[in-house]
Amino acid sequence: MPKFLPKRMKARLTLAAATLWALHAPVATAAETVTSNPSVIVSAPVASAKSTAKSAAKPTPAKPTKAFPVKKVASPKSTVARRRIRPGVSIPWTGPRPSPVSLATRSEAREGVLKKVTNGIDIPIENAAALVPFFEQLYRHQKGDIPGPVRVLHYGDSHTAADELTGSMREQFQQAFGDGGAGYSFAGRPWNGYRRLDVKTGASGGWYTDGLVGRTGDGKYGLGGVSVSSKRAHESIYLLAEGQTFELFYLQQPGGGEVAVYDNGNLIGQFSTALPGSTLGLTPGSTPGSTPGSTLGSTLGSTAELTGETSKPAYFHYDTEAGQHKLEVETLDALPVRLFGWVAEKPTGVTYETLGINGAEASIMLGWNTPVLRSNIERRNPALIAMAFGTNEAGRRDLTVDGYRALYKDLIRRLREAAPAATILIVGPPDREGYTRKAGWVAMDTLDTIVEAQRQAALASGCAFWDQREKMGGKGAMRQWVQAGMAQFDHVHFTVAGYRMIGSALYRDVMSQYDVFLKARGDLAAIPAANPAGSAVAAKPAAGGLEAGQ
Repeated sequence: MPKFLPKRMKARLTLAAATLWALHAPVATAAETVTSNPSVIVSAPVASAKSTAKSAAKPTPAKPTKAFPVKKVASPKSTVARRRIRPGVSIPWTGPRPSPVSLATRSEAREGVLKKVTNGIDIPIENAAALVPFFEQLYRHQKGDIPGPVRVLHYGDSHTAADELTGSMREQFQQAFGDGGAGYSFAGRPWNGYRRLDVKTGASGGWYTDGLVGRTGDGKYGLGGVSVSSKRAHESIYLLAEGQTFELFYLQQPGGGEVAVYDNGNLIGQFSTALPGSTLGLTPGSTPGSTPGSTLGSTLGSTAELTGETSKPAYFHYDTEAGQHKLEVETLDALPVRLFGWVAEKPTGVTYETLGINGAEASIMLGWNTPVLRSNIERRNPALIAMAFGTNEAGRRDLTVDGYRALYKDLIRRLREAAPAATILIVGPPDREGYTRKAGWVAMDTLDTIVEAQRQAALASGCAFWDQREKMGGKGAMRQWVQAGMAQFDHVHFTVAGYRMIGSALYRDVMSQYDVFLKARGDLAAIPAANPAGSAVAAKPAAGGLEAGQ
């Protein structure tokens, strides 16, 4: 490449060349391929050829991550090259250039992956009996005995944040039990790659994100461990989603700023985010600017448990007509405003709420403020909480079964205190391989420790456990998934097709136990009719179903 070209032109030519190389690599189908671009962001789902070419033609400029300019301080020169990676942004792939995979090899690998996933149904969910409370809510919801949606919270790392696996779960649950809406999603655009497949979100440039890996703060980040803050006037965020009931989760703090809320461009409310004692603005039941048939309110969360706190979680509630709505929040002054997320719900159905953070380990949740987290979880009142960590811990050498089991048990305890009626499902990490120049790709042994510790913590705490690595084919299975085009060349993340296959397998296994639950419930209900005299007869559990310790 000529040295006299401007840096921007060189960058575009380099990206274009990489894109052309990716487009001409041997693949099976466009929807199921793995990108061959060595500079791909490894935590993001693989883009299609069309979107890749579009991004090559017009690179998206990086958005600022701080709300205010920072004074630059000169630093001494160093002979060591360093890359600056912003918090929340995945590290570009810098490993070996992947070799093209022949169609024959890819086809054979795909058959092997499909066979392993299909046979995975014979590997039971361990302690499946722990799922019974969740199944009971689904059953009673289908009968119309329970009002409102059945809510699922899914915590995790970049596998969760991609919203492909969780998106697959959401689609299948809502197809079977009804669409309850998007549920909770993060406010604005907390990092550049953030997305939810079922809603659209966005924000102006003056917001600062807290809670991402690599950033430390006060831990008051809300339900999903991520918040956005601003101290500027006329900064805005928006949510485009379908629903009939909407909520904004935010933080009341000393000297909090004033905000206005709009629905499809119409002002529906204006209130202060300051703590009580200052101007509160909107009060519960008031309806300034509201549309006919709508109700608004701004309420505090769990004030009895938050005594002595310098700030408190609060909620803006808005009921309106069913349909698609664009909700917007605008700051009205140069005072601090911190937002956690939106809720969009329909009257009935299931919500499957994605709460993933790129690069996160399970221990990140220990840094979240307990009263704020508990209040937000109580507000959502979930029927099921899934925890899916372990991939990022695999690179650590200091983990022990005892230490990691204790950490997981502590997290489970915290979740259970906030949602005592919720079922908790521990999703084990997928297989992962690391690369060394001497040995090439090798399975990461630390995953053995992680999986075993999570299993022990789940069983000891009355939770269900789903061994994702075993469902993939066991230790070392990731290499075949890469060859099949179901996982990316970093041997860590999956492609869209791979994530959706994992999501379908998880849903299949949960629903197979639900079928067992329905049969067992029917058998128990039939006992009084078959034994009018009241003789003691125990219903025999169906084969493979709902026995503790499975």
